[in-house]
Amino acid sequence: MTPVALVTGAASGLGKSIATQLLAAGYRVVISDLSLVAAQACAGELDPGGERVLALQLDVASKADFQAALGAVLDAWGGLHVLVNNAAMTLTTPLMQISPEEFDRVVSVNQRGTFVGCQVLGAYLAAQGYGRIINMASLAGQNGGTATGAHYAASKGAIITLTKIFAKELAASGVTVNAIAPGPIESPAVRAAVPPERLEKLIEAIPVKRLGNADFIARLVVQLASEEAYFTTGATWDVNGGIFMR
Repeated sequence: MTPVALVTGAASGLGKSIATQLLAAGYRVVISDLSLVAAQACAGELDPGGERVLALQLDVASKADFQAALGAVLDAWGGLHVLVNNAAMTLTTPLMQISPEEFDRVVSVNQRGTFVGCQVLGAYLAAQGYGRIINMASLAGQNGGTATGAHYAASKGAIITLTKIFAKELAASGVTVNAIAPGPIESPAVRAAVPPERLEKLIEAIPVKRLGNADFIARLVVQLASEEAYFTTGATWDVNGGIFMR
């Protein structure tokens, strides 16, 4: 059976890069996004024939949406093997100006979305006796953030902890759960979040003096999604140009 991967927030940016690399590796890919129109446009671009890509609307904060997405994937292809929790809300509001409502919005997408995805699809994968879950964390969740808001950093730190919790829960069922923690990468999201003059200073502060590469991160996702990755679980893989070392 051709392996099937579901990627959240896959219509653009890093999610689109991840979907592209999974397709190149032979997967069928579910392009899920809050916007169905965006998901369909991405799917049409990556697979004009529509044989290996399925576009779905998915609000990651909704358990019912994940359940519905799982049902749609099983109806279409009969199985699911990989989940990539990539969807995220990135805001840069100064710490003392973050409202409780804004904090809740960011945490709902980033932290709750990862939790619900791991819970719903992790249960399915465990019942099948095999699966791979890759959560997109962030350098911000390790060092408190360099250019992002406190709510973003806090939610990404929580994803690292959730990765360990679900890894322990699902390991005996053949399901691995890992996280990737990128530093600033070359992407529209980073350039939109950081003003040009500040970005220049940020790059200068990176030991390797360059922004990260989205395709490299996407290929790391593919590696962690492979059958051979059975001995790696509960880990957070750092890809940050040397900003944070441990």
